[in-house]
Amino acid sequence: MEHRSDAREPGRSGARDAAGDGTVAGPDPDARWLALLMHAAFFLLLGASLTRFLMRHPGEARTPWIIALSITLAVLYLLGPVLGSRPTPRRVAWLGVLVAVWMVLVVLAPSFAWCAVPLFYTGLRILPPRAALALVALLTAFVVAAQLRLATGFDPNLVLAPPAVAAVATAVFVHMQRQAVRQRELAARQRELIDDLLRTRRELAATERREGTLAERQRLSMEIHDTLAQGLSSQQMLLQAADRTWEADPAAARRHVRTATGIAERNLAEARRFVHDLAPADLAEGGGLEAALHALATRETAQAAGALTVRCHVEGTPYAPLPDRVQSALLRIAQGALANVREHADATAAGLTLTHLGDRVVLDIGDNGRGFTPEPGAPRTTGAVRGHGLPAMRARVHQLGGTLTIESAPGEGTVLSAGIPLTPPTPTPPQDPT
Repeated sequence: MEHRSDAREPGRSGARDAAGDGTVAGPDPDARWLALLMHAAFFLLLGASLTRFLMRHPGEARTPWIIALSITLAVLYLLGPVLGSRPTPRRVAWLGVLVAVWMVLVVLAPSFAWCAVPLFYTGLRILPPRAALALVALLTAFVVAAQLRLATGFDPNLVLAPPAVAAVATAVFVHMQRQAVRQRELAARQRELIDDLLRTRRELAATERREGTLAERQRLSMEIHDTLAQGLSSQQMLLQAADRTWEADPAAARRHVRTATGIAERNLAEARRFVHDLAPADLAEGGGLEAALHALATRETAQAAGALTVRCHVEGTPYAPLPDRVQSALLRIAQGALANVREHADATAAGLTLTHLGDRVVLDIGDNGRGFTPEPGAPRTTGAVRGHGLPAMRARVHQLGGTLTIESAPGEGTVLSAGIPLTPPTPTPPQDPT
């Protein structure tokens, strides 16, 4: 019961605001026009009833009373907007005085009975449902009695027509009231849905920002692992070798130091490139991926000082320059794979093979090292793999929609293959020579 009362009051309050007393506060245009129609109808019926009485009963003793009561009724009706549209005690008292004056007027002149129709709406707007229906029934009874007084004989229409009019008027008002309630509930639900949508969009945007931040952190960690970390590891190994041979073989020690210095220069270039645009330094120097792979092979061979020979081979011709992301990813994969070969495979030869297949590009890194037994689904080469290694390579390839496969066996070396799909060019239809 309490919930239904709460649901009813906003609709009635909105109807009163919109149809109450000439001051429209609600947004419902139908209620506004209905309110204006009821106001016009009241004064039209009041004026017509007074004119009819004066035409048929001129000079009677009750005429001054009829005129005074008509003016009083009109003034009271005009006071409605001043009292507001809410069902306050003053508003209910005003309605009681208005109805009482009308009743006295109907007793004195039954022709004023039809002014009851606008009063139906006034009562339905102000009073609770039961009290409003009781008022409608009372006004209807007065109308029936007034019509019977005016009739020369009994007429069933005079008994049935007023209740029918009252029922139609009440039904129309109740229907409009319920429609107003439904519209307000629908508007409230729409506002809630819009609020939920905006909140969901804000949460989605925040989630995307977090995911973007995490992805960027992962990308940076892979970039650092494949460049600076690998270079620092090589420097450490070379400097340790130089320290061990410093007394026995100063020339070899100096050679190790010079190689470590060269690696440090490359790391410095990579660090500066990180600051600039995070592109690999070899690619930034021009020449594309093929030149960068050849430079990488030459550099790895020189740094190994005869312990490892790296060769580079390119097959096929690309139909278009490879995207920067693809070039950067394949170069980083090559760097990481050769670092693993140098540190863990104990190999004497390795090869980089870049193959252009039209709709995809494949990079194979093979070595003749000791190999290992790959574990299905395990992203690692040997138990000695540190940090990111293969997981970083898999992440790079996965981001570009490619695949990473590893073929290896103990004593038979290892072949790592990274394939990345490319968008083939749109074929140009042949033109008619005519």
